[in-house]
Amino acid sequence: MPDDELDQIEKAVRARPGITSSEIADVLGEQVPRRTLQFRLKRLVDDGRVLRKGAGRWARYSAPGAAPAPAQPEAAAEEAAVPLSPESQEIRAYLRQPLGARKPVGYNREFLNAYRPGETFYLPEGARARLAEIGARPVSGQPAGTYARQILNRLLIDLSWNSSRLEGNTYSLLETKRLIEFGQEAEGRERLEAQMILNHKDAVEFLVGNAAEIGFNRYTILNLHAILANNLLADERAAGRLRHIGVGIDGSVYHPPETPQLVEECFDQLLATAAATTDPFEQSFFVMVQLPYLQPFDDVNKRVSRMAANIPFIKANLSPLSFTDLPRGLYAHATLGV
Repeated sequence: MPDDELDQIEKAVRARPGITSSEIADVLGEQVPRRTLQFRLKRLVDDGRVLRKGAGRWARYSAPGAAPAPAQPEAAAEEAAVPLSPESQEIRAYLRQPLGARKPVGYNREFLNAYRPGETFYLPEGARARLAEIGARPVSGQPAGTYARQILNRLLIDLSWNSSRLEGNTYSLLETKRLIEFGQEAEGRERLEAQMILNHKDAVEFLVGNAAEIGFNRYTILNLHAILANNLLADERAAGRLRHIGVGIDGSVYHPPETPQLVEECFDQLLATAAATTDPFEQSFFVMVQLPYLQPFDDVNKRVSRMAANIPFIKANLSPLSFTDLPRGLYAHATLGV
């Protein structure tokens, strides 16, 4: 490898600690062909002249002894709370790029078609076994919803607060508790924030109160949307109804399907697939992946998916999922990453 090319790359890295290979290519222009840049970088890393952090094309490069790139405290705290694989870190790095640097994509129905209940698993067998172990409660054999009713007051507050928090709601846990238990709205907050929390409370009560009847069917999911979207949509008629319009996703270049017929077909297929999945944890995760991806409603899709993810746990008397301690930014990237 020509020494002058290696020197040019090293110089670019020293000038901007934390630079990506794409950014190095922009700096060098035509001096080093892009198709050979990765080989040059690998040589520099192997020789100890350049340090690499991360994996794939979004790895970042620095010179030994150089000042570290500016840290992102929020991201660091999130990844400390939930350790990520190199693949996940690469997805996050991609999603941090400006919208113009990402490739626009549309809905891929094959992602749904390829799922075969009992054969396809998003969660590895070991993870499902571990979740079953820690999610079990001493009420097996009891009617559906027995355990959820035993902890209803705590579930109402924890799930309503955390799910609302993931949407950017600014109520504290204590303020949420006062709102749910005493109807006291927090001062200085928008009325819509209180409405969002109270909608969650009503949704939890709907699921627990109808534990024997709920499932992955139109009755349950459309009712969940109607409850969660109550007084929050520009078009009130859209609450509890599949969308007839195209929608966009903030911070994303993904374009969900626009044809109402296709949305309806995929929605029914999604529900049938979820209903045919027997493992409750796989069932829950499948819905959290596929429902926001389809975006079957005008808005409030992620909230519906979080509530629907609890259906298997409520029916099977397993510990419900309240999303406690889940970092908001990490959850958003996980959803956008799909």
